[in-house]
Amino acid sequence: MTPRTLSRRSFIAFSAMLPWALSARAAKSIPAGLELYSVREEFKKDSEGTVRAVAEMGYQGVEFYAPYFEWSEAQAKQMRKLLDDLGIRCFSTHNDSSNLSPEKIGKARDFNLILGSKYVVMASAKPQPGLDGWKTVADALNAAADQLETSGLKAGYHNHRLEFTAVDGQRPMEILAKNTKPSVMLQLDVGTCLEAGSDPVAWIRANPGRIHSLHLKDWSPDPEKGYKVLFGEGAAEWKNIFEAAESGGGVEYYLIEQEGSRFTELDTARRCLQSFRQIRPA
Repeated sequence: MTPRTLSRRSFIAFSAMLPWALSARAAKSIPAGLELYSVREEFKKDSEGTVRAVAEMGYQGVEFYAPYFEWSEAQAKQMRKLLDDLGIRCFSTHNDSSNLSPEKIGKARDFNLILGSKYVVMASAKPQPGLDGWKTVADALNAAADQLETSGLKAGYHNHRLEFTAVDGQRPMEILAKNTKPSVMLQLDVGTCLEAGSDPVAWIRANPGRIHSLHLKDWSPDPEKGYKVLFGEGAAEWKNIFEAAESGGGVEYYLIEQEGSRFTELDTARRCLQSFRQIRPA
């Protein structure tokens, strides 16, 4: 029997489809984690029990928030062992700006390496007034990135409403994006971007390859609800946001974040993950 062969036209068509198929497959494999600030009261009471509960819900990873920096090295190693035992990862850490300073960057590097994190994220900044103040923040991020990259880690910046609120006619996030190294992640907090009146899809498309993670926090313009809505109940157009993030934004992982709701913290985290899976099936 003569083996079947592809015609030249069929081969070209197949080759053209292959990158699309591979990118679609890669998009499907993007993991979903929880920003542990979402369950902060539970975490304060029992950090290991909370991480275990989050893993049992089906989350594939976590982002530790600021208190991790006060742990001992032994505590950090114990937490890493727990993560490994549960089969989940620490994708990144959420840090006060001082953690990325020359005085503290060494500890941040060491603890993130212990936890298995990839990104050390500056969660907020307190710049001097005006656009020059934000350029100073960009300089600090670049310096931190240089220090971290020798150990295989990367720096990142997490926006709040402030960074999308114009100063002298320009949004601070634009200053940060323009003046930081391409390796510095621009971690997008969707809810605060919306609250500031900005379009998260337009922002992602304006910064291809820089949006390696997103905080999936919804927001409602109803002042009675605000950030209390669950994922999928607010104003965010999630399907468009996911499409932009996965077709050029450079997303590597998603992080569900919640600042409170009508349910308990753990129940809120569970419900948000369920809604995420309905909106973006794996």
